[in-house]
Amino acid sequence: MASEPVPLLDAGGALVALDGRRLGRRAQATRRKLLDATAELLQTRRLLDLTVVEVARRVGTSPASFYQYFQNVDEAVLALAAEIGGQLGELVPLFERPWRGAAGFETCKQLVAGYIDHWDRHRAVLRVRDLAAAEGDQRFRAARNESMSLITDRLCDKIADAQRAGAVAPAITPYAAASAMVAMMGRVAAYHRELESRGLTEDDLVETVARIVFQTVMGKRR
Repeated sequence: MASEPVPLLDAGGALVALDGRRLGRRAQATRRKLLDATAELLQTRRLLDLTVVEVARRVGTSPASFYQYFQNVDEAVLALAAEIGGQLGELVPLFERPWRGAAGFETCKQLVAGYIDHWDRHRAVLRVRDLAAAEGDQRFRAARNESMSLITDRLCDKIADAQRAGAVAPAITPYAAASAMVAMMGRVAAYHRELESRGLTEDDLVETVARIVFQTVMGKRR
């Protein structure tokens, strides 16, 4: 069974090394370089093939320096997954707008486009996160679920509101519908380049997925 990740923050919310010491500015910069190097290497390497020595070499430091911050490469990738997953919070303000009419649909399109862009910017780490989660690693599964909940919970609220207004059928379970929409967006975001090789454009995909999401979320109340 995979070990539990070591907490990266102390009680005061400050970054810490494995021995619990708060990280100064120079140490934080080194840790950042190690994370960036890990993300870069994952673009061409599998997680299982990536070693601490390679990451340290890319930064120009020693493995001993790496081990001040992470027990292994898995933990560095987990830190990246948590950091990147939290960036989906940038899309949360889209749910604070009204989702009615043409303007509401444009907001929904921004959500779908933003989700795809999130994947395009962090594809290597998100691919590894989701693969490890699918293979049963509970740490990566938790990181994935925490990130996706930023969108799923708010879609659920939108659907529930529409259901209370009579626009969505009572047989629909809001959280199940929201989960299905997020799963669909995730799959399209992960594989849209392959779909585009079949003659589709990214605009085609955004438009179509946004219409499915909008109709599901808003029902007859559009």
